[in-house]
Amino acid sequence: MAPKAEKKPAAAEKTPAAEKTTAGKKPKAEKRPPKSKEGGADKKKKKAKKSVETYKIYIFKVLKQVHPDIGISSKAMSIMNSFINDIFEKLAGESAKLARYNKKPTITSREMQTSVRLVLPGELAKHAVSEGTKAVTKFTSS
Repeated sequence: MAPKAEKKPAAAEKTPAAEKTTAGKKPKAEKRPPKSKEGGADKKKKKAKKSVETYKIYIFKVLKQVHPDIGISSKAMSIMNSFINDIFEKLAGESAKLARYNKKPTITSREMQTSVRLVLPGELAKHAVSEGTKAVTKFTSS
């Protein structure tokens, strides 16, 4: 028994690369069991993809209302989505400030309308206010 015990450490000392590969294989075997054992279990435990909410379908619908024969590239769609997210953040931030200034716990259509007037320039603000008023009227009537 004593000679066998001496040979194992001697063999490991001869080739450090062999020691690394042996040591490297053991943790991999411990981390991942063979696929044949849990092949069915992995299929059942598929992680659901996180749904990323975008405005892409709405941008496309509006584009088709305005210009039915024109398309949009994926890069341009991504830019438009970022633009809408940016405007949303600005409007939400401004309306939150207004609610805080007036010591109100809720952002109402009044705060949103005022923030639209503050954030958007000139004619664009007027059109946005009229569209917003129209949407709120339609929502409250139904």
